[in-house]
Amino acid sequence: MGRGKIEIRRIDNSTNRQVTFSKRRNGLLKKARELAILCDAEVGLMIFSSTGKLYEYASTRSALLHIFIYVVYGNTV
Repeated sequence: MGRGKIEIRRIDNSTNRQVTFSKRRNGLLKKARELAILCDAEVGLMIFSSTGKLYEYASTRSALLHIFIYVVYGNTV
């Protein structure tokens, strides 16, 4: 028997929301690293916090270049 469904909604308490963001961000970064290593994939990941801070991961220099171009030029490229 699995877990029951939970309702996905915004966390009202800002402290709890920030803690949850940090934990999920770290989990996503770990999964991106694992995907790059296990599958020999080129992985680029960009995460923006609610305050607009950018967190990124790039498995290769070319993925890092794609992230840089996106940040500088937006999604016009």
